[in-house]
Amino acid sequence: MGVKLTFLGAAQNVTGSCYLVETDSSRVLIDCGMYQERDFKRRNWEPFLFQPASLDAVLLTHAHVDHCGLIPKLVKDGFKGRIYCTEATADIVQIVLLDSARIQREDAEHKRKRHEREGRKGPYPEVPLYTVEDVESSFTLLESAKYGNVINVSSSIDVIFHDAGHILGSSSVELIIKQGNEQRSLLFSGDIGRWDTPLLCDPSVPDHAGYIVVESTYGNRDHKDNSHIDDTLEKIINETHKTKGKIIIPSFAIERTQELLYRLNGLLASDRIAHLPVFLDSPMAVRVTEVFRRHPELFDEETLALIRKGDHPCDFPGLEMCRTVDESKAINKFDGPAIVIAGSGMCTGGRIKHHLANHIDNPDNVILFVGYQAIGTLGRIILEGADEVRLYGKKRPVRARVEKINGFSAHADRNELLRWLSGLKNVPDHVFVTHGEPDSANAFAGQIGSEKGWNVSVPSYRDTADLK
Repeated sequence: MGVKLTFLGAAQNVTGSCYLVETDSSRVLIDCGMYQERDFKRRNWEPFLFQPASLDAVLLTHAHVDHCGLIPKLVKDGFKGRIYCTEATADIVQIVLLDSARIQREDAEHKRKRHEREGRKGPYPEVPLYTVEDVESSFTLLESAKYGNVINVSSSIDVIFHDAGHILGSSSVELIIKQGNEQRSLLFSGDIGRWDTPLLCDPSVPDHAGYIVVESTYGNRDHKDNSHIDDTLEKIINETHKTKGKIIIPSFAIERTQELLYRLNGLLASDRIAHLPVFLDSPMAVRVTEVFRRHPELFDEETLALIRKGDHPCDFPGLEMCRTVDESKAINKFDGPAIVIAGSGMCTGGRIKHHLANHIDNPDNVILFVGYQAIGTLGRIILEGADEVRLYGKKRPVRARVEKINGFSAHADRNELLRWLSGLKNVPDHVFVTHGEPDSANAFAGQIGSEKGWNVSVPSYRDTADLK
């Protein structure tokens, strides 16, 4: 019985998640994500290293663009199978992919015009990867799955989705591969969430797996105690209120934004912070927040208790939901302190770039990061202390104060990843460590080897493993 696993993304980096599993009779893809780091973006335009039409199914762990962002390209290039994911993921992925198509169209047009003015060609094609029509074609292939149910996706592969606790609807994906009288299991962690955080249930811990592909975004470090988050938010907001500045928060539209609203709601309700206007300037985040309202079955008990009392965690007086371009532009005319939450979370596109262009040179303002910033992204460049950054073809000085709150992360840290692995009642045949920058992935692999004594490796892009 031959089973091959090929690492086509998120191998020694943190975006572009994509894994190909091949048996004697089946081919399935786990995730089909977009690269966001500058050094790897060109891969988004390269042909797939397999024939999309040859796939039986795509198994989607969750709706972040680095896990789902190339699905319309896959469909455009010939994939006609089913895309399996949870119902909440299916709801959110439609929002994410439509937004991705819009951003690509706008960015391609901006680049084309700028390159014409400057008389040069950029490193990436000046055309979008796919269109809105390509995105809508992919929606017809979505098929919802419930946590814990066994789903047959091909002649030799059954699948079970488990709650990963990372974002709404996120999953770890367990493959049960059967050929003849032989059977083996392959578990993909997806992105693992954290224990005891607002809104969502804790991650489900696996009890058995033959082979494991585990993420390592924070595999070489531990998060600070979450208890400091509210205190730090209170301090930054009240200090900026005194300077009459604005707090600009690049935030991921899914989960991070909703947790941020949850915490602001609590701080305002207890009068710990000034009652500033809060602008949620992200049509995608607004739509995702509406999805949260439709899936209370995925909330933890603490959040359900709030809802039962009539206090939705993602809403409060003074919150302005900005859907249109005109509403977004009006924020810049607002005279006075305010909080502006906008995507994208790593400042790679979207409305946050306009707010940075308008506010990054004012020392009264604060740029507050509440999420991971991958190497090469604009967010990482600002966070690492750049004196100036390039926005819309123009260099702008960074005079605003730059702050970061680490505890917001929706990714498990080193100890939480080990906690997830420690639920196993068996010794796995092999553990593959992925979805982490090289230092993080190698450090976590070393810790698994030393603490567990398990066989472990850090695969490289395009590596193939024979699962014997």
